[in-house]
Amino acid sequence: MLDQHTRQLVKATAPVLKQHGVTLTRHFYARMFQHNPELKQIFNQGHQQAGSQQQALAMAVAAYAEHIDDPSVLAPVLTLVANKHASLGIRAEHYPIVGGHLLASIREVLGDAASDELIAAWAAAYGQLADILIAEENRLYRQAATQRGGWSGWRAFKVGRKVAESAEITSFYLQPADGGALPDYLPGQYVSLRLAVPHLGMMQPRQYSLSAAPGGTALRISVKREAGDDSRPAGMVSNVLHDAIEVGALLDLAPPMGDFFLHQERRTPVVLISGGVGITPLLAMLEQLLQQDSPRRIHFLHACRDGSVHAFRQHVANLAAEYPQLESRIYYEAPRTEDQPGVHYHHAGRLALTAESIVADADYYLCGPLPFMQAQQQALLALGVDAGRIHAEAFGTGGTAL
Repeated sequence: MLDQHTRQLVKATAPVLKQHGVTLTRHFYARMFQHNPELKQIFNQGHQQAGSQQQALAMAVAAYAEHIDDPSVLAPVLTLVANKHASLGIRAEHYPIVGGHLLASIREVLGDAASDELIAAWAAAYGQLADILIAEENRLYRQAATQRGGWSGWRAFKVGRKVAESAEITSFYLQPADGGALPDYLPGQYVSLRLAVPHLGMMQPRQYSLSAAPGGTALRISVKREAGDDSRPAGMVSNVLHDAIEVGALLDLAPPMGDFFLHQERRTPVVLISGGVGITPLLAMLEQLLQQDSPRRIHFLHACRDGSVHAFRQHVANLAAEYPQLESRIYYEAPRTEDQPGVHYHHAGRLALTAESIVADADYYLCGPLPFMQAQQQALLALGVDAGRIHAEAFGTGGTAL
């Protein structure tokens, strides 16, 4: 436990970190990659180029400083971070390296304001945070390795099938190359995948939701090709997967992880709300509920641009026709001429929740791009849904390595 003086010193830096945090974290990443270039293979270089990883780390460091008196307030964030770290193979031995560069960056960026006393306080605070995360990550590693079909680190999987689900999304069915058993997982969780990115000359990891219910003959991920535009670079890994990875190829996978998953012990109605490729973890939840013949009422709301990018359209339509407890509603933002209302979609325009959308006592699971997520979460809260019944997974940088 940190003493009061140490906590006061760290907490006093919170306003400075909020104002200059991104400058600090940019310096930190540049410094770390210069001195330890081998760590580039752990960090998403696409997020590095876009600046989103620097922004996420800056927010995390500022939040930790602000809540240093009671870090338990950050427990949900630390759980998310620990899952991300365990999925990427971050181990206890990485923390001194990262911590050393973080402390050096604080000194180099803040200059004279970074006294020896302040650096010592931040060293103690970082040590406390590292201990919390290392303990939780070790628990996740043990849990993943000791279950049937489990492992630690990376395991080779062979692509058994490659299926185009839409103009942008392709599914990969992955089976253990060693012929061993598949791991169990919770619907909504993800796996980390790593492969060589030729133009970088290094391996790169990415995390993809498992898009089918557990218990099948393969792990399925469904990957959107990120084409890139003026505001963001093209997806380094997604484009390699789409263009270069074919049936029979080998890919390295880490065990399933993630703190976003279906609460299967509950008997409440379920509302699954997705945007674009955010359909993937919610599809796993949907399939699990139906395969278990759950009596829970299920409302499946999905939004996308138009029919060309609507993944799993026929699959969900078939499930809705077969299972009376499932109600599906599809929203096309800009339907094409060939998109038929009542056949391919139910509503034109963006998904906008109203009082009629609210299901009493339901649990709501949300996944999609960040603006979509924010809009749906704000709408649910404004419509009186308790925050404890809203479970969200935004695709993006997620937990940032500390």
